[in-house]
Amino acid sequence: MSHSPFDEITDAVKEIVLQIDADTQILPKYGGEVFAPDPDTPKAIVGGVFAYKDHVSVEFSEGASFDDPHGHLEGGGKARRHVKLRSLEDVEAKTVRAFLEQAFER
Repeated sequence: MSHSPFDEITDAVKEIVLQIDADTQILPKYGGEVFAPDPDTPKAIVGGVFAYKDHVSVEFSEGASFDDPHGHLEGGGKARRHVKLRSLEDVEAKTVRAFLEQAFER
């Protein structure tokens, strides 16, 4: 099994998700993995993590409504936002835990 240089980042994000909500299902979808907190409603996705050629994107279904005092979230759609991570340090530096906590509060 080949490993992407971003496996450490995606693993760290998924670990945070499970710390926030241990019952969340992490499901392969759309070329990455999505977070479905309600096992009875697997289509109710709060976000996901996706590895690309030069970054990992953590995406949030309702990210446009999040508090983002440092301006880390990107995207201009009606609801979705994402944060790009290029190093393991970015997980903390770009406040991924705070965004995930907001995602699971909704």
